[in-house]
Amino acid sequence: MADLEITFEMYGIDEFIAAVETFDFRMQEQVFLALSEWAGNVEKLAKQLVPVRTGYLRSSIFAYINGWVATVGASAPYASFVEFGTRYMQARPYLYPAIQQYLPQLEAIMVEAIERAKREAGLG
Repeated sequence: MADLEITFEMYGIDEFIAAVETFDFRMQEQVFLALSEWAGNVEKLAKQLVPVRTGYLRSSIFAYINGWVATVGASAPYASFVEFGTRYMQARPYLYPAIQQYLPQLEAIMVEAIERAKREAGLG
């Protein structure tokens, strides 16, 4: 009895691999840009909402991106006291409302960034 041998030749595999690699790079780039814009919007709104006495707290509000993580906060030592209050002082939130206002847009921004990356890589 003879051995049965079947050979498959795949056409376009190199092009597909190149497109996927391009997509990965573009997706990371697009997500970074989208997150940067989103975090910048949150930072800007928080600076508008923060109560100002000397301006130090407002100047300490920051936003930065590390990978797929957006961090928004304030570095003033008393920032959390203003945001959450103390037993002697009522809370005057500025970060939480800013995040809440832009949170619904975050999913749409991420989806659009991934779709744009797919188009740029020739996959969509």
